[in-house]
Amino acid sequence: MSGTGLEYKGVASISGPIIVVENVQQVGYDELVSVKMQTGETRLGKVIEVTQKAVTVQVFEGTTGLSPSETRTRFLGRPLEVPVSTEMLGRIMNSFGEPIDGHPRFFTEERRDVNGFPLNPTAREYPRDFIQTGISAIDGLDSLVRGQKLPIFSGPGLSHNELAAQIVRQATIRGQGEEFYVVFIAMGIEHDDAAFFRRSFEETGAIKNVAMFLNLADDPPVERIITPRAGLTLAEYLAFDQDSHVLVVLTDMTNYCEALREVSASMEEVPSRKGYPGYMYSDLASIYERAGRISGRKGSITQMPILTMPNDDITHPIPDLTGYITEGQIVLSRALEKQGVYPPIYITTSLSRLMKDGIGKDRTREDHANVASQLYSAYAQYNAVKSLATIIGEEGLGQRDKEYLRFGERFEHKLVCQGKNENRTIEQTLSIAWDTLSVLPDEELTNIKPEFIKKYYPQIVKEIK
Repeated sequence: MSGTGLEYKGVASISGPIIVVENVQQVGYDELVSVKMQTGETRLGKVIEVTQKAVTVQVFEGTTGLSPSETRTRFLGRPLEVPVSTEMLGRIMNSFGEPIDGHPRFFTEERRDVNGFPLNPTAREYPRDFIQTGISAIDGLDSLVRGQKLPIFSGPGLSHNELAAQIVRQATIRGQGEEFYVVFIAMGIEHDDAAFFRRSFEETGAIKNVAMFLNLADDPPVERIITPRAGLTLAEYLAFDQDSHVLVVLTDMTNYCEALREVSASMEEVPSRKGYPGYMYSDLASIYERAGRISGRKGSITQMPILTMPNDDITHPIPDLTGYITEGQIVLSRALEKQGVYPPIYITTSLSRLMKDGIGKDRTREDHANVASQLYSAYAQYNAVKSLATIIGEEGLGQRDKEYLRFGERFEHKLVCQGKNENRTIEQTLSIAWDTLSVLPDEELTNIKPEFIKKYYPQIVKEIK
């Protein structure tokens, strides 16, 4: 007989959000479980381990108030499913895709397995098309490409929330009338941060193209593990069923990994680096790899996961494993933040591995790749000169080195730095980049083709003079 229709009374053990039920027949991994308390209240859970003797169940709302002898469990014979509908755009949902904004439930809704469907690697299409975020340091130097996974590595207290909100408000596909939506997934965030995001999207009208999934810091950690999967299930529906382009912003992946560690500890699993479970790499991959494009389908899913590096340590397991799975990273700098630079993107350690395929003639502009390469090179030279100046003093520097110092200051305060509501086109970004490079004599611009220098450099100098 299947475990589906049977109700089992009593549980063998309760530990954190985990219960163990013995002598259960024909139950599958990831199966949905109804957990009934002696008060009559019902909670949901899912099967996370099956052995010959017992089944381990993760209870989403936690196990507070459960009695080992009186708890009744029923195995429902299906995985956890969440609603998907275009009506979810402009709405705020909890971890299970249920509305929490005070408006009515969705009129038309289909339900989909929260784990999504594995994408055949041979069906993937290479990401190529540029997405404009309106932020110069990203668009000009670490360009985001449709179908890419590009994380933002931040530190506690840095302005990543403001940056995330700005990207959600400004991100756009250039020159095409294709549908573009944002799925915003927040995990374990404080109430004031949740209010900030909601206000930011509502005041600017961006909310109409945004579906928000909110999991707050005081919600059970187990729900945090469901939240990104629920949001990505909607993103897949919008991208591959509705032919839309979807940007998924996930914040904060560190809170997600902490929840994973907490659940792993409750199951008494052998910990790996810094107490995180050994399967954290494959678990993160199961989220990140749900980005991409499928051959023959119009839609795409692009991901920007945001994580706060504990102690600003880029070698910590969370940024370290994320870096292996994703295609680059944008790193925020505490030193730049202290100088009042917003967004404090440190381009020396930032990188977009797919940038070269999404820029250039007919995508952004013919000179884009050359200009970005020259900016990276000149900024590296500026950092070397700055280190030298701290030893011998600025007056001991040669004329050329002083020009690089001027370039670096202009680069940080004119090109990287911009207003929190300032939305720059790629043409404006490249114009500011040439303006910044004009501090250097043209013979220093060795990474730029002579025809581009002839076309863009003199007119910038003329404008300045």
